[in-house]
Amino acid sequence: MNSISCASARRVPRAFGVVLTLALANGTAVAASATAPAAPRVQLAAGVIEGKLAQVESTTLHEFHGIAYAAPPLGALRWKPPQPLARWDGTRLAQGFGPRCMQQPLFGDMVFRANAMSEDCLYLNLWTPAQLPAPGEPALPVLVYFYGGGFVAGDGSEPRYDGASLATRGVVTVTVNYRLGVFGFLALPALVAESPVHAAGNYGLLDQLAALRWVQHNIAQFGGDPNQVTIAGESAGAIAVSVLMASPQTRGLFARAIGESGAAIAPITPLTLAQAQQQGIAFTEKAGAATLAELRALPATALLQASSEQRHSIAIDGWLLSEPPAVTFARGAQAPVPLLLGANSQEGFYPAILNQQPPTPAIYRAALERLFGAQAARALALYPGSDAAEIKRSATALAGDLFIAHSTWRWMDLHRRSGKAPVYFYRFDQPRPAKRQPTTGEQADTGAVHSGEIEYALGNLDSNPVYAWTPADHAVSAVMQGYFARFIKTGDPNGAGLPAWPAVCESDGGLLRQSIDAHTHTEVDRDAARQVFLQHFFATHPRPL
Repeated sequence: MNSISCASARRVPRAFGVVLTLALANGTAVAASATAPAAPRVQLAAGVIEGKLAQVESTTLHEFHGIAYAAPPLGALRWKPPQPLARWDGTRLAQGFGPRCMQQPLFGDMVFRANAMSEDCLYLNLWTPAQLPAPGEPALPVLVYFYGGGFVAGDGSEPRYDGASLATRGVVTVTVNYRLGVFGFLALPALVAESPVHAAGNYGLLDQLAALRWVQHNIAQFGGDPNQVTIAGESAGAIAVSVLMASPQTRGLFARAIGESGAAIAPITPLTLAQAQQQGIAFTEKAGAATLAELRALPATALLQASSEQRHSIAIDGWLLSEPPAVTFARGAQAPVPLLLGANSQEGFYPAILNQQPPTPAIYRAALERLFGAQAARALALYPGSDAAEIKRSATALAGDLFIAHSTWRWMDLHRRSGKAPVYFYRFDQPRPAKRQPTTGEQADTGAVHSGEIEYALGNLDSNPVYAWTPADHAVSAVMQGYFARFIKTGDPNGAGLPAWPAVCESDGGLLRQSIDAHTHTEVDRDAARQVFLQHFFATHPRPL
C-alpha cells in the first residue's frame, strides 16, 4: 500500500572513529592491518591480555573470553558499585570464559560454557575480526549484548549469545556478565546510608554501566569504534537496555539500542527505593543476619539458598534511575538514539490464562473477570473468545501481552513519539522446528515462543542441537541477523538483499511493523486498542517486576 512509504526511514549517518593498533606484549605497536600473531595480545588500560584465534568459515577471528572489567565484588565489595580493576604485570590469558554469576539452575534452555560459578564473575567476552581496519579506514561498529534470565540467571558464555557470527560480518561483539538476584539487586537502609549518592540496589545494572565504560576505554584496541556502540539484550537484557536508555548516567556510552522482548515499563514496573528496602529487610530476616556486616560475612551459597523463594527487583534508586523509565520516555529525556525492538508471536500461551482448564467461552469469560474485574467486558471485546479456536488465539495473545509484549509495545510507542530518532518495530513469527529427540506427547511450537528468536538474530542456530533446523530457519536467520548487523553499523536495518523495513509510523489505521518469518514483510499492527486498554489498566493496577 502507498502508505507504507510514510516511513521511508530517516537515514542515520555513520560516524567513524580513530585509526587503531594492536599492542603486543613487548609494547611494540603493530598496524591493525598487519598479520595477526598466533595468539593475539592486546594492551588494555589495566594490562596485557592474550586471546586465541578462531576460524569461522573463511574468516579468521580473534576471541577473548573472560576479560575482567571490574574488581571482583567480594567481601567488603559485596553490594557495592563495581570498582576499578587493579593493574597487573605480565600477560593474562583470556582464552576461557570467566565464572558465571551466582544463580540457581532455573531454566532448562540455559547451556553454560563457563566451568564455574562464583561471586567473582565480572567478566566479559569479545569477538573481533583478525583483519582489523588499516590506517585511514573506519573502525568497526560494536555490539554489547546483555543476556536474559529474569535478572536471576544467565551468562555471557551461553552458545546462543556467541559473537563469532556477527564478528564475521564486521561487528566487534561483546557479551557481559552482571550480578544477579540478591547479589545484584539487594537494597537495604544500611546500603543507602553507606552510599555516597544515597542509592542501593541495581548493582547488576551498575555492572553493565561499568562494562560500557570499559568498552569506551578499551574497544579501540580490538578494532572497535567507541562512538559506534549498540547495546542490546533479550528479556531481562532488553529490560536493562530500556533502563540504560532512561538513565542519565549513560549518556554518550552508546549510539543505538536493540530490545528483544521486554522493557521496564508496566506491568514490569521498577520498585520505589522504599519498596526495595522492604524486600531487603525481609530477606535479611530470612537469612538470619542482624547487620549488613553479618550479611557480607555469609558464604555466597548461603545467600543463594536464602534467596531461593524471594525476588530482588530493579529500583528507582535516585541515582541510576530517578523516576520510572516510562516517565522519562514520555517527556523525551531518554537517550535520543535509534531503537530496534520487538516481541514474539507466542510470548505466552493460552493455558496460563485459563488456569489449565478447557478453552470454553464460560471458562474464558470467568478468567477475564478474575484478571480485569469490572473491566472484563472491555477485555473480552479486545480479546474475543466465542469458540475454542478464537479463545486459544486471544488467550495466547493476552498471556504474551501480560507477560512482556505489552511493555515492549509501550517502549516502542513512547520512543517513536518522543525519542527524536527512528524506531524499527518487529514481531518475530517464525516457530522453531521440531526437536531432534522430542519427548513423548510433546507438541511442536505453533508460534514463536519467548527467547526463540535469539539464535536467529545472532546467527547461532547451529549452536543449539535441540532443534532440527531447516533451510527455511537458516534463511530467516540470515534475514534477521542481516537486519541486526545493518542496524549496528548504520542505525538503519535496511540493506541490500533484505526485505525493506520502514521505521514505525502511522499507516492505514495502525502502526507499521516488520513480520519476521519465512515470508518477512511489512504489515500494519492493529493491536493499538488492546495496548491502550492495558496501559490504562496497569496505571491503576501496578504489578511490580
